[in-house]
Amino acid sequence: MLSRKLLAEFVGTALLLAAVVGSGIMGTLLSAGNTGIALLANAAATAGALYVLIVVFGPTSGAHFNPAVTLVAWLRRELHAREALAYVLVQVPAAIGGVLLAHAMFGLPLLQPGTHARTGAAQWLSESVAVFGLSLTILLGNRNRPSAVPALVASYIFAAYWFTASTSFANPAVTLARSLTQTFAGIRPADVSGFVIAQLLGALAAMPVAALLEARAPTAGQS
Repeated sequence: MLSRKLLAEFVGTALLLAAVVGSGIMGTLLSAGNTGIALLANAAATAGALYVLIVVFGPTSGAHFNPAVTLVAWLRRELHAREALAYVLVQVPAAIGGVLLAHAMFGLPLLQPGTHARTGAAQWLSESVAVFGLSLTILLGNRNRPSAVPALVASYIFAAYWFTASTSFANPAVTLARSLTQTFAGIRPADVSGFVIAQLLGALAAMPVAALLEARAPTAGQS
């Protein structure tokens, strides 16, 4: 039932954002100003949460938690348009709710527009690369090792936190929600549109590459 899928997407997305923002807050509190340690804590907690959430909610909704992932699924005709739109309309408020939950758990003001500047060509390229790699991981993982997808996605995001200049937001709903926090994970509202455009371009670029890699090799006697 669609209602069960939407509930899974809502709860999973909210918990993911609570993990992203909450671990950023805790990492900052405990790292004594060492941003490397704070980022390590943030990346590890996010990857751990992703693995659990994909395993738990994947059988129900596919565990998208990400409008870019949902867009690719719709374009590949794995979701009907109605389902895809419903997923996105649930993911965005759920992500915002997860940020508010993290603030509440740490006794912070619930709404606090982000102040962390994240803009420019290097940041946008980083987000395109982050979503390109994430999309390939999901598409090819589902084809070649479906049971490994939770670990593959978690591992990729952990790595992408460190190899991208943007620390791999890799998710339009996450980006929008993180514009409502001034904590370690935040982004200025003015920088959201650049990130989202780059993320969607990365997702779209991954589709033809995945299609080429998924194509069956010709049998003997064929050219």
